[in-house]
Amino acid sequence: MTYLCKMILENISLKPFNTFGIEATSSYFGRFSSIEELSPILKEYSQEKLLVLGGGSNILFVKNHFDGLVLVNEIKGFEVIESTSEFAIVKAGAGEVWHEFVLKCIENGFCGVENLSLIPGSVGASPMQNIGAYGVEIKDVFEKLEAFHIASGEIHTFSKEDCEFGYRESVFKRKLKDQYIITSVFYRLSKTQNVNTSYGVIESELVKEGITSPTIKNVSNAVIAIRRSKLPDPKEIGNAGSFFKNPIVSKLTLEKIKRNHPNVPNYPSQNDEVKLAAGWLIEQAGWKGKTFDYYGVHKLQALVLVNYKGATGKEVYDLSTLIITDVKAKFGVDLEREVNII
Repeated sequence: MTYLCKMILENISLKPFNTFGIEATSSYFGRFSSIEELSPILKEYSQEKLLVLGGGSNILFVKNHFDGLVLVNEIKGFEVIESTSEFAIVKAGAGEVWHEFVLKCIENGFCGVENLSLIPGSVGASPMQNIGAYGVEIKDVFEKLEAFHIASGEIHTFSKEDCEFGYRESVFKRKLKDQYIITSVFYRLSKTQNVNTSYGVIESELVKEGITSPTIKNVSNAVIAIRRSKLPDPKEIGNAGSFFKNPIVSKLTLEKIKRNHPNVPNYPSQNDEVKLAAGWLIEQAGWKGKTFDYYGVHKLQALVLVNYKGATGKEVYDLSTLIITDVKAKFGVDLEREVNII
Protein backbone atom coordinates (compact mmCIF):
# COMPACT_ATOMS: atom_id res chain seq x y z
CA MET A 1 0.00 0.00 0.00
CA THR A 2 1.39 3.41 -1.00
CA TYR A 3 0.76 6.53 1.07
CA LEU A 4 1.17 10.08 -0.15
CA CYS A 5 1.08 12.32 2.91
CA LYS A 6 4.32 14.34 2.98
CA MET A 7 4.07 14.83 6.75
CA ILE A 8 4.67 11.13 7.43
CA LEU A 9 8.05 9.39 7.63
CA GLU A 10 8.79 5.68 7.41
CA ASN A 11 10.70 3.34 9.74
CA ILE A 12 11.60 5.96 12.34
CA SER A 13 13.30 5.24 15.66
CA LEU A 14 11.02 5.84 18.64
CA LYS A 15 13.86 6.01 21.16
CA PRO A 16 13.74 9.85 21.38
CA PHE A 17 9.98 9.73 21.93
CA ASN A 18 9.80 7.54 25.06
CA THR A 19 11.36 8.51 28.39
CA PHE A 20 12.42 4.91 29.03
CA GLY A 21 14.83 5.34 26.11
CA ILE A 22 13.80 1.99 24.66
CA GLU A 23 14.88 1.37 21.09
CA ALA A 24 11.95 0.57 18.82
CA THR A 25 10.80 1.59 15.37
CA SER A 26 7.45 2.32 13.76
CA SER A 27 6.30 1.71 10.21
CA TYR A 28 5.06 5.29 9.94
CA PHE A 29 5.67 8.36 12.06
CA GLY A 30 4.40 11.93 12.10
CA ARG A 31 3.50 14.94 14.21
CA PHE A 32 0.48 17.23 14.30
CA SER A 33 -0.01 20.65 15.87
CA SER A 34 -3.65 21.21 14.92
CA ILE A 35 -6.82 19.35 14.03
CA GLU A 36 -6.38 20.63 10.47
CA GLU A 37 -3.10 18.69 10.29
CA LEU A 38 -4.48 15.64 12.08
CA SER A 39 -7.59 15.01 9.99
CA PRO A 40 -5.96 14.34 6.59
CA ILE A 41 -3.33 12.08 8.17
CA LEU A 42 -5.96 9.89 9.80
CA LYS A 43 -7.96 9.72 6.57
CA GLU A 44 -4.97 8.63 4.51
CA TYR A 45 -3.70 6.16 7.09
CA SER A 46 -7.08 4.90 8.27
CA GLN A 47 -6.09 1.26 7.74
CA GLU A 48 -3.05 1.49 10.01
CA LYS A 49 -2.89 0.69 13.70
CA LEU A 50 -2.59 4.03 15.53
CA LEU A 51 -0.56 5.11 18.53
CA VAL A 52 -0.68 8.74 19.71
CA LEU A 53 2.12 9.98 21.97
CA GLY A 54 2.45 13.08 24.11
CA GLY A 55 5.61 13.23 26.19
CA GLY A 56 6.15 9.47 25.93
CA SER A 57 6.51 9.31 29.70
CA ASN A 58 4.06 6.56 30.54
CA ILE A 59 4.77 3.86 27.98
CA LEU A 60 6.99 0.82 27.60
CA PHE A 61 7.70 -0.63 24.17
CA VAL A 62 8.04 -4.39 24.65
CA LYS A 63 8.40 -5.14 20.94
CA ASN A 64 11.17 -3.75 18.75
CA HIS A 65 8.75 -2.59 16.06
CA PHE A 66 5.32 -0.96 16.06
CA ASP A 67 3.55 -2.05 12.90
CA GLY A 68 1.44 1.02 12.34
CA LEU A 69 1.33 4.81 12.58
CA VAL A 70 2.79 6.72 15.53
CA LEU A 71 1.73 10.35 15.88
CA VAL A 72 3.08 12.90 18.36
CA ASN A 73 0.51 15.39 19.63
CA GLU A 74 2.04 18.88 19.52
CA ILE A 75 -1.11 20.99 19.86
CA LYS A 76 -0.07 24.02 21.94
CA GLY A 77 -1.89 26.83 23.66
CA PHE A 78 -2.55 28.47 27.03
CA GLU A 79 -5.65 30.63 27.21
CA VAL A 80 -7.70 32.06 30.07
CA ILE A 81 -11.29 31.37 28.98
CA GLU A 82 -13.05 32.81 32.01
CA SER A 83 -11.85 34.81 34.98
CA THR A 84 -13.58 36.03 38.15
CA SER A 85 -12.29 37.26 41.49
CA GLU A 86 -12.40 33.66 42.78
CA PHE A 87 -11.35 31.40 39.90
CA ALA A 88 -10.02 31.15 36.37
CA ILE A 89 -10.81 28.60 33.70
CA VAL A 90 -7.73 27.87 31.61
CA LYS A 91 -7.69 26.06 28.28
CA ALA A 92 -4.45 24.28 27.42
CA GLY A 93 -3.42 22.45 24.25
CA ALA A 94 -2.93 18.73 24.75
CA GLY A 95 0.61 18.94 23.41
CA GLU A 96 1.78 21.39 26.07
CA VAL A 97 4.48 20.04 28.38
CA TRP A 98 2.73 19.44 31.68
CA HIS A 99 5.35 21.01 33.95
CA GLU A 100 5.56 24.10 31.74
CA PHE A 101 1.78 24.40 31.99
CA VAL A 102 2.01 24.22 35.80
CA LEU A 103 4.62 26.97 35.84
CA LYS A 104 2.42 29.21 33.64
CA CYS A 105 -0.46 28.72 36.08
CA ILE A 106 1.76 29.69 39.00
CA GLU A 107 3.04 32.78 37.15
CA ASN A 108 -0.58 33.87 36.69
CA GLY A 109 -1.43 33.25 40.36
CA PHE A 110 -3.72 30.31 39.60
CA CYS A 111 -3.85 27.76 42.42
CA GLY A 112 -4.57 24.03 42.17
CA VAL A 113 -1.84 22.29 40.18
CA GLU A 114 1.30 23.29 42.09
CA ASN A 115 1.41 19.92 43.88
CA LEU A 116 1.67 18.29 40.44
CA SER A 117 4.90 20.09 39.54
CA LEU A 118 7.59 18.22 37.61
CA ILE A 119 5.35 15.30 36.65
CA PRO A 120 6.64 14.22 33.23
CA GLY A 121 4.38 14.12 30.21
CA SER A 122 1.89 16.32 28.41
CA VAL A 123 -1.34 18.14 29.22
CA GLY A 124 -3.32 15.64 27.15
CA ALA A 125 -2.16 12.74 29.30
CA SER A 126 -3.23 14.43 32.54
CA PRO A 127 -6.96 13.53 32.34
CA MET A 128 -6.32 10.25 30.58
CA GLN A 129 -4.24 9.04 33.53
CA ASN A 130 -5.96 11.23 36.14
CA ILE A 131 -2.45 12.06 37.25
CA GLY A 132 -1.93 12.80 40.91
CA ALA A 133 0.68 13.53 43.55
CA TYR A 134 0.92 14.82 47.10
CA GLY A 135 -2.80 14.89 47.82
CA VAL A 136 -4.01 16.32 44.48
CA GLU A 137 -5.48 14.65 41.39
CA ILE A 138 -6.47 16.13 38.04
CA LYS A 139 -10.15 15.47 38.76
CA ASP A 140 -9.89 18.06 41.57
CA VAL A 141 -9.26 20.89 39.08
CA PHE A 142 -10.76 19.45 35.90
CA GLU A 143 -13.49 21.39 34.08
CA LYS A 144 -13.85 19.62 30.71
CA LEU A 145 -11.89 18.48 27.68
CA GLU A 146 -12.21 18.38 23.91
CA ALA A 147 -11.29 15.27 21.97
CA PHE A 148 -11.14 14.25 18.32
CA HIS A 149 -13.35 11.24 17.60
CA ILE A 150 -11.25 9.09 15.28
CA ALA A 151 -14.15 7.28 13.62
CA SER A 152 -16.22 10.36 12.74
CA GLY A 153 -13.66 13.16 12.68
CA GLU A 154 -15.84 15.19 15.05
CA ILE A 155 -14.77 17.11 18.15
CA HIS A 156 -16.60 15.90 21.26
CA THR A 157 -16.66 17.58 24.67
CA PHE A 158 -16.33 15.56 27.88
CA SER A 159 -17.38 16.75 31.33
CA LYS A 160 -15.85 15.48 34.56
CA GLU A 161 -18.66 12.95 34.88
CA ASP A 162 -18.15 11.81 31.27
CA CYS A 163 -14.48 11.09 31.99
CA GLU A 164 -15.31 8.58 34.77
CA PHE A 165 -12.17 9.38 36.73
CA GLY A 166 -10.74 6.77 39.08
CA TYR A 167 -7.36 6.14 40.65
CA ARG A 168 -4.99 6.68 37.69
CA GLU A 169 -7.96 5.85 35.48
CA SER A 170 -10.40 7.46 33.08
CA VAL A 171 -12.88 6.40 30.44
CA PHE A 172 -10.11 6.87 27.85
CA LYS A 173 -8.07 4.01 29.32
CA ARG A 174 -10.95 1.55 29.39
CA LYS A 175 -14.31 1.99 27.69
CA LEU A 176 -13.17 4.51 25.07
CA LYS A 177 -9.58 3.35 24.65
CA ASP A 178 -8.13 4.16 21.20
CA GLN A 179 -11.35 5.90 20.10
CA TYR A 180 -10.38 9.51 20.83
CA ILE A 181 -7.41 11.87 20.65
CA ILE A 182 -7.52 14.54 23.36
CA THR A 183 -6.90 17.97 21.80
CA SER A 184 -7.40 20.42 24.67
CA VAL A 185 -8.12 20.39 28.40
CA PHE A 186 -9.91 23.00 30.53
CA TYR A 187 -8.99 23.47 34.21
CA ARG A 188 -10.85 25.42 36.91
CA LEU A 189 -8.18 26.99 39.10
CA SER A 190 -8.56 29.05 42.23
CA LYS A 191 -7.27 32.60 42.61
CA THR A 192 -7.16 32.11 46.36
CA GLN A 193 -3.82 30.90 47.68
CA ASN A 194 -5.32 27.96 49.57
CA VAL A 195 -2.32 25.69 49.25
CA ASN A 196 -2.42 21.97 50.07
CA THR A 197 0.50 20.98 52.30
CA SER A 198 -1.21 18.03 53.97
CA TYR A 199 1.49 15.61 52.85
CA GLY A 200 4.10 15.56 55.62
CA VAL A 201 6.99 15.47 53.20
CA ILE A 202 5.91 18.84 51.76
CA GLU A 203 5.61 20.34 55.23
CA SER A 204 9.06 19.03 56.11
CA GLU A 205 10.57 20.56 52.99
CA LEU A 206 8.94 23.92 53.73
CA VAL A 207 10.20 23.83 57.33
CA LYS A 208 13.68 23.07 56.03
CA GLU A 209 13.45 26.17 53.86
CA GLY A 210 12.15 28.24 56.80
CA ILE A 211 8.80 28.93 55.11
CA THR A 212 5.82 29.26 57.45
CA SER A 213 3.25 30.91 55.15
CA PRO A 214 3.81 29.16 51.81
CA THR A 215 2.66 30.49 48.46
CA ILE A 216 1.81 28.28 45.48
CA LYS A 217 5.33 28.97 44.19
CA ASN A 218 6.81 27.81 47.51
CA VAL A 219 4.78 24.59 47.34
CA SER A 220 5.82 24.01 43.74
CA ASN A 221 9.48 24.51 44.61
CA ALA A 222 9.13 22.10 47.54
CA VAL A 223 7.55 19.43 45.31
CA ILE A 224 10.27 19.91 42.70
CA ALA A 225 12.98 19.52 45.35
CA ILE A 226 11.32 16.36 46.73
CA ARG A 227 10.91 14.75 43.32
CA ARG A 228 14.45 15.56 42.27
CA SER A 229 15.82 14.11 45.49
CA LYS A 230 14.34 10.66 44.94
CA LEU A 231 13.34 10.29 41.29
CA PRO A 232 15.80 9.87 38.42
CA ASP A 233 15.79 12.43 35.61
CA PRO A 234 14.66 10.64 32.40
CA LYS A 235 17.19 12.73 30.48
CA GLU A 236 19.93 10.96 32.46
CA ILE A 237 18.43 7.55 33.30
CA GLY A 238 15.64 6.04 31.23
CA ASN A 239 12.43 5.59 33.23
CA ALA A 240 8.70 6.26 33.16
CA GLY A 241 8.26 7.48 36.72
CA SER A 242 6.09 5.29 38.93
CA PHE A 243 5.81 1.93 37.18
CA PHE A 244 3.15 0.50 39.51
CA LYS A 245 -0.10 1.80 40.96
CA ASN A 246 -0.56 1.90 44.72
CA PRO A 247 -2.83 -1.10 45.36
CA ILE A 248 -6.29 -0.80 46.90
CA VAL A 249 -6.98 -3.69 49.28
CA SER A 250 -9.54 -4.81 51.83
CA LYS A 251 -9.07 -4.12 55.52
CA LEU A 252 -8.78 -7.88 56.02
CA THR A 253 -5.74 -7.96 53.74
CA LEU A 254 -4.25 -5.02 55.64
CA GLU A 255 -4.71 -6.82 58.96
CA LYS A 256 -2.96 -9.91 57.59
CA ILE A 257 0.02 -7.81 56.50
CA LYS A 258 0.10 -6.03 59.87
CA ARG A 259 0.74 -9.32 61.67
CA ASN A 260 4.31 -9.28 60.35
CA HIS A 261 4.57 -5.58 59.47
CA PRO A 262 2.65 -3.56 62.06
CA ASN A 263 3.92 -0.26 60.64
CA VAL A 264 2.83 -0.85 57.06
CA PRO A 265 1.89 2.54 55.50
CA ASN A 266 -1.79 2.69 54.58
CA TYR A 267 -4.29 5.35 53.63
CA PRO A 268 -8.10 5.46 53.60
CA SER A 269 -9.77 4.75 50.28
CA GLN A 270 -13.34 4.33 49.08
CA ASN A 271 -15.77 1.50 49.87
CA ASP A 272 -14.23 0.71 53.24
CA GLU A 273 -10.92 -0.21 51.60
CA VAL A 274 -7.36 1.04 52.10
CA LYS A 275 -4.55 2.10 49.82
CA LEU A 276 -1.09 0.64 50.33
CA ALA A 277 2.22 2.08 49.13
CA ALA A 278 3.46 -0.05 46.25
CA GLY A 279 6.99 1.28 46.72
CA TRP A 280 7.01 0.12 50.34
CA LEU A 281 5.83 -3.38 49.36
CA ILE A 282 8.49 -3.66 46.66
CA GLU A 283 11.20 -2.42 49.01
CA GLN A 284 10.17 -4.82 51.77
CA ALA A 285 10.27 -7.65 49.24
CA GLY A 286 13.94 -6.80 48.66
CA TRP A 287 13.84 -5.32 45.16
CA LYS A 288 14.90 -1.73 45.80
CA GLY A 289 18.22 -0.98 44.14
CA LYS A 290 18.55 -4.36 42.41
CA THR A 291 20.44 -4.12 39.13
CA PHE A 292 20.53 -6.56 36.23
CA ASP A 293 23.36 -5.59 33.87
CA TYR A 294 21.95 -2.34 32.43
CA TYR A 295 18.48 -2.09 33.97
CA GLY A 296 16.86 -2.56 37.35
CA VAL A 297 14.97 -0.96 40.25
CA HIS A 298 16.04 2.54 41.24
CA LYS A 299 18.15 2.75 44.38
CA LEU A 300 16.16 5.63 45.89
CA GLN A 301 12.60 4.79 44.81
CA ALA A 302 11.42 1.20 44.47
CA LEU A 303 8.41 2.28 42.39
CA VAL A 304 10.69 3.27 39.53
CA LEU A 305 12.16 0.76 37.09
CA VAL A 306 15.13 2.12 35.16
CA ASN A 307 16.96 1.58 31.90
CA TYR A 308 20.57 2.51 32.59
CA LYS A 309 21.67 1.87 29.02
CA GLY A 310 20.53 -0.39 26.24
CA ALA A 311 17.83 -2.45 27.94
CA THR A 312 15.01 -3.85 25.86
CA GLY A 313 11.39 -3.23 26.76
CA LYS A 314 10.88 -6.96 27.25
CA GLU A 315 13.66 -7.07 29.84
CA VAL A 316 12.05 -4.27 31.83
CA TYR A 317 8.63 -5.88 31.46
CA ASP A 318 9.93 -9.27 32.63
CA LEU A 319 11.48 -7.58 35.67
CA SER A 320 8.10 -6.04 36.50
CA THR A 321 6.52 -9.49 36.25
CA LEU A 322 9.05 -10.91 38.73
CA ILE A 323 8.28 -8.09 41.15
CA ILE A 324 4.51 -8.56 40.81
CA THR A 325 4.85 -12.31 41.43
CA ASP A 326 7.11 -11.84 44.45
CA VAL A 327 4.93 -9.18 46.12
CA LYS A 328 1.89 -11.39 45.62
CA ALA A 329 3.67 -14.35 47.22
CA LYS A 330 4.95 -12.35 50.20
CA PHE A 331 2.01 -10.04 50.91
CA GLY A 332 -1.00 -11.47 49.06
CA VAL A 333 -1.32 -8.17 47.17
CA ASP A 334 -1.72 -7.79 43.41
CA LEU A 335 0.34 -4.96 41.93
CA GLU A 336 -0.88 -3.37 38.71
CA ARG A 337 1.35 -1.68 36.17
CA GLU A 338 0.65 2.02 35.77
CA VAL A 339 2.73 2.24 32.61
CA ASN A 340 1.04 1.47 29.29
CA ILE A 341 2.52 -1.61 27.65
CA ILE A 342 2.88 -1.29 23.87
